[in-house]
Amino acid sequence: MALSLQEQLLKAGLADKKKAKQVRQQKHKQAIAKKNNKQIVETNEAKLSAEKLIEAKKAKDRELNQKAKQEADKKAVVAQVKQLIEVNKQPKFAGKSGEDLVCNFTDGTLIKRMYVSQATHKQITQGKLAIVKLNDGYELVPMPVANKIAERDENVVVYRADIISQQDQQESENDDWYADYEIPDDLNW
Repeated sequence: MALSLQEQLLKAGLADKKKAKQVRQQKHKQAIAKKNNKQIVETNEAKLSAEKLIEAKKAKDRELNQKAKQEADKKAVVAQVKQLIEVNKQPKFAGKSGEDLVCNFTDGTLIKRMYVSQATHKQITQGKLAIVKLNDGYELVPMPVANKIAERDENVVVYRADIISQQDQQESENDDWYADYEIPDDLNW
């Protein structure tokens, strides 16, 4: 078997045992340090990647929690609106079929009708009652309750006489722009 360079130098007398031992110890320390440093670098990289994964998971969890909270809030609003309508709904008609009137109103682009008593019809047209949508049907509620419902979900309140009268006033003001002009009476056709 071939001897290492260090052993050959020791045999030749060019190096002493003390010096060879120091060189061997120093090489060993360097090898250990290199190995430890490599492990530290690998450990740091693994630690960084694990931290990135944890942060990504936390961000995803926050997003999912936010979506779940929004869904729960929507369900709570729907439940509040339904409860407000159920508790405060007014009777539509007195039960005498001969005295019932037809109340026409619009729901989006559809024209709907509801049979109500004369007193109820008067309250609707005066703006004391509003028509709201409950599931697939329509109910009558007092105006303060309709305001509370509109705060939560505007789409549920279908007909309010006070808003309709304000819109009619604005339209009539826009239509009367020509009222300032004098119309001559002596036109010959």
